[in-house]
Amino acid sequence: MLMTLIQKEIMHHILSARFVALLLMCVLLIPLNLHINYHHYLKRQIDYQEQETLEDENALKDENSEKPEGMSIKFKLARDTNLEVSKVILKPTPLSVFATGLESALPSYLGMTRNGITRGEASLSTAPIAFLLGHLDFVFVVSTVFSLLALLFTFDAVAGEREAGTLRITLANALPRDIFLWSKLIGGYFVFILPFLMSVIIGLLVLVLQGFPLSEPDIFLRILCLIFVSLLYISVFFAVGAVISIYFDSSKTALIVAFTVWVFVVLILPRVGFLAAQIVAPTSTAESVYREKTAKRAELRAGLDTERGKMMGEVLSEMQKSNPSQGGTAVFTIGPGHMEKMNEKMAPLEEEARLKYRDLATQLDRRYERERKHQDTIGVNFSRITPTASFIFLATDATQTGQAKKNTYFQTGTRYYETLDTEIFSKISEGGFGHHDMAEIPSTMPPPPLVEPTLGETLQHAALDLLLLCFFAIVLTTVAFLKFFRMDI
Repeated sequence: MLMTLIQKEIMHHILSARFVALLLMCVLLIPLNLHINYHHYLKRQIDYQEQETLEDENALKDENSEKPEGMSIKFKLARDTNLEVSKVILKPTPLSVFATGLESALPSYLGMTRNGITRGEASLSTAPIAFLLGHLDFVFVVSTVFSLLALLFTFDAVAGEREAGTLRITLANALPRDIFLWSKLIGGYFVFILPFLMSVIIGLLVLVLQGFPLSEPDIFLRILCLIFVSLLYISVFFAVGAVISIYFDSSKTALIVAFTVWVFVVLILPRVGFLAAQIVAPTSTAESVYREKTAKRAELRAGLDTERGKMMGEVLSEMQKSNPSQGGTAVFTIGPGHMEKMNEKMAPLEEEARLKYRDLATQLDRRYERERKHQDTIGVNFSRITPTASFIFLATDATQTGQAKKNTYFQTGTRYYETLDTEIFSKISEGGFGHHDMAEIPSTMPPPPLVEPTLGETLQHAALDLLLLCFFAIVLTTVAFLKFFRMDI
């Protein structure tokens, strides 16, 4: 009986205009979308390779430099605290073809300076006009377009039959209500996902023909995970549509309510969560933290320069006293011996200044990180009241363009800066002098590789979002059945 009703439901949907709209959406949107985004990925990959080549050339030029006036990075660092000695460059991931995620908003590189970490421009800032209209990718299409189509497939599943009078006739034949509702959900869901899966397969074939590395195990498994999560997300909106269809007698009313629910769940509430977080937990900006570090280093350097000036004045005064016969207009030259003594006296002051700056910079960085993490946590948790936010978080993590990618990127930059601070920055005096020990400082230190989390680690990080999607699907389906069992036909 169930299979007969499912077949009837499938034929009903296939012969409807909404199936034609779904088919056109799938065939046009997904393969074309993947094709365009793959070309964008190739362009970003070329930009990344050019940046890497430029950094390698600069490092080689610095190592081969022997002239004092161009004396590599070590001499320049003593004078320019804002000089970038190296960069951690953001490498685009192939799976950004499916979800741009945070990749377009992350800085293109993290530059290492004595004052801290600078940030390069994000691709979002290099093409601001294009991003005014938003970015169309697979995750956007599923979260926005297919969620609406899922509601359109189910808003009149029960309300339409009740309005036409066929529901009472159908259930009068001793047909169990659960069988009737399951046939509606399963039949509609099967008709929905069949063209969706076919279009995804066509899109993957288009990518493979262009050179996309689908055969790599990690990429293939992540795409399978993305497809599974997409199907689960669509099932949530089928359950939402079923609940609405059962609660309202009129198809028109059900359609209006379904569209209103979609607007709030998909478009408004996920964004309101982060707006509320900015009000509840405001933070400093990365630029303000960097400026504060720069000002403190300049203050410390000015103090050291003042101390060194006093020492030089004392030396000149002693030289004048020891040679009174030369008169007040004589010019005295400070020799290497005097410079060595001054450097010895300045060494503890320079070390004290370096430790002060390091402690202050650490405090500022930790404060900023705590503020940002607290604000992000509040925003994420607020937005998770909707299945759309959970789907986007989970899908972007699966495609290596989400929160996990952002955390890994910045953590790598922080660890690299700490290494440079230990090996290079801490060995250069705050006053800009003391170059006699430059030979002990390494010329270059290559940045560490950006190690991406494995799929298992990704799923562990996004376990809450996966559980929330399952929770929404199960609870809404249960509500639909309970209401349908108690409904007066």
